[in-house]
Amino acid sequence: MERSYLDHNATMPLRPEARAAMCAAMDLIGNPSSVHAEGRAAKSLIERARAQVAEAFGAEGADVVFTSGATEAAALACAGRGLLGAGIEHDAVAAWVETGLTVGADGAVQVTDPAKSVLQLANSETGIVQDLPEGLAVCDATQGFGKLPFAFNWSGAQMALISAHKLGGPKGVGALVVRRGTDLAAQLRGGGQEMGRRAGTENLIGIAGFGAAAAAAARDLADGKWDRVSLLRDKLEQVLVTGASVTISIGKESRRLPNTLCLVTPGWKGETQVMQMDLAGFGISAGSACSSGKVSASRVLRAMGFDELSAASAIRVSLGLETSEQDVLRFADRWLASEKKHRARAA
Repeated sequence: MERSYLDHNATMPLRPEARAAMCAAMDLIGNPSSVHAEGRAAKSLIERARAQVAEAFGAEGADVVFTSGATEAAALACAGRGLLGAGIEHDAVAAWVETGLTVGADGAVQVTDPAKSVLQLANSETGIVQDLPEGLAVCDATQGFGKLPFAFNWSGAQMALISAHKLGGPKGVGALVVRRGTDLAAQLRGGGQEMGRRAGTENLIGIAGFGAAAAAAARDLADGKWDRVSLLRDKLEQVLVTGASVTISIGKESRRLPNTLCLVTPGWKGETQVMQMDLAGFGISAGSACSSGKVSASRVLRAMGFDELSAASAIRVSLGLETSEQDVLRFADRWLASEKKHRARAA
């Protein structure tokens, strides 16, 4: 069976540049904290990757602290700080903040005290992009990095979370980007790596892949490659919403990630749609990958004011740079056929 992967917000395929950088890093035998030649070679590779990530993220002059992923970066940035967040934040952020910020029906978050708040750049489920206020304490840029024009230095945020595998790097590595002069207490203590902010021997291979992926993602963004993806997403959206009976496209009137389509068909459970499409040869999701295994309504949509039935009837289709028009048209045909059968059974 021919398969089409349409779940790039969960994870993107590994970029060839990242694979090559990781394979080269495997040949380095030194510990980055060692002072001999082998250790210095490993340390040099880490600093090169740090510079690549900083440049791609528009964060020259800031500190890039490598972590095991955006989840660890969220804990490092948010733990013990008494920050406020909205109900649409990712679970990794929601675990550390108080839900006190208001979300509108359009997905926009109202931030009253930026210095005490966390706000995502773009939502992983709906794709809706936020306007970041000046002086924001923490920005979760995980989904937006590599897909949207963004410069940390111009964002006004004090810290930002990013992850390698969301832009074609390896899984298990991310970073917290910290504006110089920002107080930050280490959560992992020991050897003093990462400028004393994250102890433990660095994941040399993963970091090398992260740097290469970030540089490649920046080139793709500058070359306008996501513009083609946006046109494909819009075409798919039009075909599905026009062809279905009561399907709603979330965030259609808002600024969104160029690749993300969130659809609600009330009464047709999201997990049922995911299983049916999987059997038909398509990888999609019913929400964030970190929560899609849980049989529950989307708390993102609930925070936006949707009822329980609608919030449990959502799917996310997220395209990638290699997604073709044939992929989206094949998916549209199979999904509409399944939607018609669902309608007939529900009648």
